[in-house]
Amino acid sequence: MTLTTVHTVADLRAQVSEWRAAGLKIALVPTMGALHDGHISLTQLARTYADRVIVSVFVNPTQFGPTEDFAAYPRTLPADQKILADARVELCFAPSVEEMYPAGFATRLHIDNLTDMLCGAARPGHFDGMAQIVTKLLLQALPDIALFGEKDYQQLMVIKRFVTDLNIPVEIIGGPIHREADGLAMSSRNRYLSPDERKTATTLSQVLSSIAERASRGDAIEPLLENGRQQIASVGFDPVDYLEIRDAENLELLHGKIDRPARVFVAARLGKARLIDNMAIIPANTAL
Repeated sequence: MTLTTVHTVADLRAQVSEWRAAGLKIALVPTMGALHDGHISLTQLARTYADRVIVSVFVNPTQFGPTEDFAAYPRTLPADQKILADARVELCFAPSVEEMYPAGFATRLHIDNLTDMLCGAARPGHFDGMAQIVTKLLLQALPDIALFGEKDYQQLMVIKRFVTDLNIPVEIIGGPIHREADGLAMSSRNRYLSPDERKTATTLSQVLSSIAERASRGDAIEPLLENGRQQIASVGFDPVDYLEIRDAENLELLHGKIDRPARVFVAARLGKARLIDNMAIIPANTAL
């Protein structure tokens, strides 16, 4: 099949209904476009679970704060369509803002606990807007599975929570972080970096890798994080929104030494780009 692009919920549902009638399993990969290999890795993973893959391309205004980069966020639909066609994706859903938020739209979602930390603390309202659009996409497409990258690990945990709480009939699957050869986590916002900033940006993954390795061996968390913050700031990241180690399941802030599966999280600004990353920490005494 060749790539088809639709712009309305009615056309999306018509195609999904046709596939359903044929007994096909459907996967959805929600994106904001400006696609890169990390997104395509999710479509490839989706293919192992489903017969048909839908990729949505929508820059969602409700998850951007008033001083954030909504207006500047890259919108590259023609290039995205070529990438999706080359990846053998069957359907691209690229709605307008008016299609997603018609006149009179007045519904909001809020998820407690998981959204008052990390990016939730640094970006008030972000996760409410994200939950709003993901819920709409899931109900519009009604896929069997939906895939999200682990680079946005907090987002993945929030989505799993509200999908469970709201009994949305979809399986949520996380895809591994896709990295450049030098370790930088792939992100659409990486294109904001100047050549010099791009070289500097690898400090994030290097610091996380060091912290994850040492924490897994039993080093105390607090000195590792303090040293990491100093390293990140020393190369020009400003501000460093957070560098923390949290439980991998409930995102509880951890102290002392790691005694359970955890992740180290970072968010920091370099020039025009706010970069986030995270890495798994498995205590040595529980590693397989």
